[in-house]
Amino acid sequence: MLTRFEEGEVLLIDKPLTWTSFDVINRFRNFLRKQYNLKKLKVGHAGTLDPLADGLLIVCTGKFTKRIDEFQAQEKEYIGTFRLGATTPSFDLEHEIDQIYNTDHITEAMIYNAALELSGDIMQIPPVYSAIKVGGKRAYKFARKDEELKLESRKVNIREFEITRIAMPDVDFRISCSKGTYIRSIARDFGEALQSGAHLISLRRTRIGEFSVADAMKLDELTAAIALEYERDNPETNIQNENL
Repeated sequence: MLTRFEEGEVLLIDKPLTWTSFDVINRFRNFLRKQYNLKKLKVGHAGTLDPLADGLLIVCTGKFTKRIDEFQAQEKEYIGTFRLGATTPSFDLEHEIDQIYNTDHITEAMIYNAALELSGDIMQIPPVYSAIKVGGKRAYKFARKDEELKLESRKVNIREFEITRIAMPDVDFRISCSKGTYIRSIARDFGEALQSGAHLISLRRTRIGEFSVADAMKLDELTAAIALEYERDNPETNIQNENL
C-alpha cells in the first residue's frame, strides 16, 4: 500500500534563513524515506527562495509533484526592507557594498513615487547572481568568475507595491508580483529611481497564490508532527521498539 506521501501531498514549510530551498527538500525527503522505509520518493518545491530569504515554500510529494508548475505560476507576495544609499554586486547582503550614494535629497514623496513607478507591467533585468541559465550555464557561475554577462530584460507584473515604513536609510515594503520577479532587481531599480542606490537587506515570502505562510510550519515542527502521527497509526512499531 502506498503511503499518503507517495500518493501525493502539498505541504507548506516556513523556510529558515541561510538554508537553500534544496536543503529543505533534501532534509525532508530523507526524513520521509527513513520514517516510512521508502527506497525512493519524489519531493520537490514550487519556487526557489534565496538562502538570505525566509518564508513560504510549497513542497509537493509523490504524484503531486506534477502540480509544481501550477503553483509556480501563481502570484507571490513578499515583505522586506531596502537599504538606500549603497549597492552590492548581488543587490542583497550576499556580497559586500561596492558603491556608496547620497541620500540627502530623498524625500518621502520621492519614495512613494518610486514605488508607483515600479508598479504594473515593467521590464526587469534579472540579477547576474541568479540561477537563470545562459547557454546551459547558471548566470551566477559566470558572475563568480567575473566573466562578462549581459542578461536580457523581461516583462514582469508588480500588482501591488506598498511602502509600509520609512526609517531612513531603510524602507520597508510589501510587494505582490508575478512569477519570475526578482525582488533584488526591484531593489536596484528602486535605488536608481531615487537617483541613488539601494540593496535588499531582508526578504520574507508571505504568500503563493492562496497559500499563506501563516499556515506553514517550521521543518522540525512538521517532521515531529508526522512522526507522532506515524506512531499513533502504527502502535505495533512502538511495542517492537520497546522490546528491543
